[in-house]
Amino acid sequence: MSVNDAAGPVRACSGGVDWAKDDYAVCVVDGDGEPVARTTLPYTISGLRRLVELLDRHGVDAVGIERPDGPIIDTLLAAGRTVLVIPPSQIKSLRRRYGSAGNKDDRFDAYVLADTVRTDRRRLTPLVLDSDATAALRKLCRARKDLVAHRIAVANQLRAHLQTALPAVVDLFRDIDSAISRTFLTRFTTQDALDWLSPKRLAAWLSSVGYSGRTPPTVLHTKISTAARGSTGEHGRALAGITHAYLATLQTISSQIEALAQQITQALTVHPDRDIFTTLPKAGTVRAARLLAEIGDARGRFPTPASLACLAGVAPSTRESGKARVVTFRWAVDKQLRDAVCDFAGDSRHKNLWAANLYTRARARGHDHPHAVRILARAWIDIIWKCWTTNTGYDPDRHRALQHLLQQDQQVVG
Repeated sequence: MSVNDAAGPVRACSGGVDWAKDDYAVCVVDGDGEPVARTTLPYTISGLRRLVELLDRHGVDAVGIERPDGPIIDTLLAAGRTVLVIPPSQIKSLRRRYGSAGNKDDRFDAYVLADTVRTDRRRLTPLVLDSDATAALRKLCRARKDLVAHRIAVANQLRAHLQTALPAVVDLFRDIDSAISRTFLTRFTTQDALDWLSPKRLAAWLSSVGYSGRTPPTVLHTKISTAARGSTGEHGRALAGITHAYLATLQTISSQIEALAQQITQALTVHPDRDIFTTLPKAGTVRAARLLAEIGDARGRFPTPASLACLAGVAPSTRESGKARVVTFRWAVDKQLRDAVCDFAGDSRHKNLWAANLYTRARARGHDHPHAVRILARAWIDIIWKCWTTNTGYDPDRHRALQHLLQQDQQVVG
C-alpha cells in the first residue's frame, strides 16, 4: 500500500484570482488550505500565459474569482478550468474567517477566494457563459442605461440652473430634457428673449418647429408672463452661456442614447431568443432586450424558476432562529437583473389584466409600490422561465389565470 493510499486520496489544489487596476493577484492553496504559490501578474498576453502555466504546474482545476467577464475569464475557460464567481459582498464577509480586521488586500483576497473554493465548492455554481450575441446585447443595454442616468443627472443640473437664471421655462413643457424644451431654450435663452414673445409670436414659432403638444400657445405664454423673471442684460447673457453648455451636453447624450437604441434593435432582431421576450406585455424593444440580456441564454444557469427569482431579488429572504421568523428584503442579488425584471413587471400591469389584478391585491394588503412590483415580478418569473426553457413566446390565450379574469369580466358585463 502506498503512502498516499494509506493517508487517503490527495485533494486537488484550488486557485483564487483577485482583480486590481493594473494587475491581478493569484493564489494557489493545497488540499489543506496552505498556500503553495502566490504571485502578481500583469494584464498582458504573457501574464495570462503565465497564469495558465502556474495552474497547470499545481494541477488546479477550479478557480475562484470576483468578476464573471473579461480576458481572464476567457483564458481560464479556454484552458478548461472550472470558474466559480464569488461576489465582492461575499468576499467581504468571508475575510472574517481569517481575522477580525476585515481589511482589503488583493493578495489576501486571492487567498480567501482560493480557500473558499477548497472548502465551499459544493455550494458554488460554476460559471456558464452566455453566447457572444447575448453578451454583446448586455453591454449595449447597460451602456444605454448608464447614459440615461447621466442624461437625468445633467437635466437636473440644468433645471437647478434655470431656477435662478430663467424660471419661466423650468416647467413650461413636461420634461426639461425633451426635444421641444431643448429647442426652445436654444432659441430663447435669456429673459430679454422671452420678453420679445407675444401669444402670436409664440404660436408662430411653435408651428415652425412642429410642436405637437396639447397645451395651447396662449396658455404657454401665460405661464411665461406670470412666472418669476430671470436675469437680464449682461448677467443674463453670461448665464445663457451656462445654459448652452448644459444643452450641448444633453444633445450629445441624447443622440448617443438613440444610436445605442438602434444598435440594440438590430441586435435583438437577429437574436434567436427574441420572440420569448418581445411577446411579453409592454416589453417593447429596449425593455425586451434588457430582459433577454440580463437573464441570458445559458439555460443551465437557472434550473428552476426559484433560482432565477432569487438572483433577481424578487423572492424574499427568510431568516429563522428558534421561534423567531423574519421575512426581509433580499440584498445579495444581481441588481441589473432585478432592475430589468421589476421595470418590466411594473409596466406590464397597464396592459395585462392578470398583472393589474395581482398588483392591486398586493397594494390592498398594505404593500407599498416597490414591494407590490416585486410580488408581481416574482409571479412573472414563473411564466418567463417556462417560456425561456421551452423556447416559446408568451401567449395570453394560454395564460389560464389571465383567461379566468377575462371570463369573469365578460360575465359581469353580460
